[in-house]
Parts: sequence; structure tokens; C-alpha cells
Amino acid sequence: MKNINVIIVGVGGQGTLLTSRILGNVAFDAEKDVKVSEVHGMSQRGGSVVTYVRVGDNVNSPVIEKGQADVIIAFEELEAIRWFEYLKRDGIFIINSQKINPMPVIIGKSKYPEKILEKINNNCENVIVIDALKYAEDCGNIKTVNVVLLGVFAKITGGNRESWINTIKETVPSKVLDVNIKAFELGYEKGNPDREPLAMIHEEGGDQ
Repeated sequence: MKNINVIIVGVGGQGTLLTSRILGNVAFDAEKDVKVSEVHGMSQRGGSVVTYVRVGDNVNSPVIEKGQADVIIAFEELEAIRWFEYLKRDGIFIINSQKINPMPVIIGKSKYPEKILEKINNNCENVIVIDALKYAEDCGNIKTVNVVLLGVFAKITGGNRESWINTIKETVPSKVLDVNIKAFELGYEKGNPDREPLAMIHEEGGDQ
């Protein structure tokens, strides 16, 4: 596990917090310092849920400032555009191509923004868009979208596959373990199989 700043964004019920726990546990098992900060919106009503995960040899603060995220994992398109400015210039965006209407859209006071992915692609060099909901459905449980995306993340960052699977086994309830492992494997395999591990993620030690 290299030194890395990750922001995980989604809406309530998508499993962002479980994702951050798995990521944090993988880093901890690799003997890295880990700081996690969770910001909850109105999660019970589909509001934003944001998690900062900072991994390094000596991490002083859990907060990731604008322009400092190596990777942003977005579980939904609107949350992706909301947090775009936190990504480094050479950072990478992993986006689930799913649209979840916030309350203002549901009640007709606003419209869901158009062409979000096009806007992000025009302003970011490293974007991976994946239909994680479809892969989760293929696994038999739509709630595994988060673990599909985690599989993509593990692949592009060059993480040890077995370490991730072992951590999932230790973190996820046994009754849904098999489907979550299947979701991780599918994300790892299908996310971007031809991409080299991220060279921009720094390996040097020191404070963050």
C-alpha cells in the first residue's frame, strides 16, 4: 500500500463508509498510518456522504484539501461533479455511471444536471467510468456497487489482490461475504484490465 489521498463520495445507503473501512484496514495491515474522516449529510434521505482516507508513513491530518486527492471514487454522477475540484491535476477519477435523484429533483424544484461525465472527461486526464450497478446486479446484490468500485481501485493502484480479499473477509458480514468477494473480483477484472498501476502515487515516506 503506497502513500495516497482518497476521497469516497456517494449518497446515504450506497456503502461509502464500509468502503472506507475496507480501504483503511488494507492500509493498516500494510503497516501504514491511516487517517479517516467521515462527513455525513442527510444520509437517511439520500444526502451526501463523504469520506476522506489518507494513507502514509506519518499522516498528521485526516482532511484532504481541494486539489490534493490522488483518487476520487464517486458512487454517483452528481456527487462526482460536486467533488471534482478536490482532485489533483494528475489524479484519477473512478465514477459509477449511475444517477440518483436528490430531494430537490424528486420534488420538482430542480433538474438533474446534464452531461456530467462529458464535463469531467473534458477537464480530467484520468477518468474511469464503470457501470458498477450492472456488475452488482450480475453478482446478485445491487448493494455491492461499492465493492465493485473498490475492485477497480485495487487494480489501478497495483494493490495485492489477496490482501484485499482477506480484508473483505475480515470486514464484511459472513452472510453477504460471498457476493462481496464476487463483486470485488468482477471490479478488479472488468474495471480497466489493460491499465498500468498508477505511477503518480508517491512512494516516498514523510509527513502528509
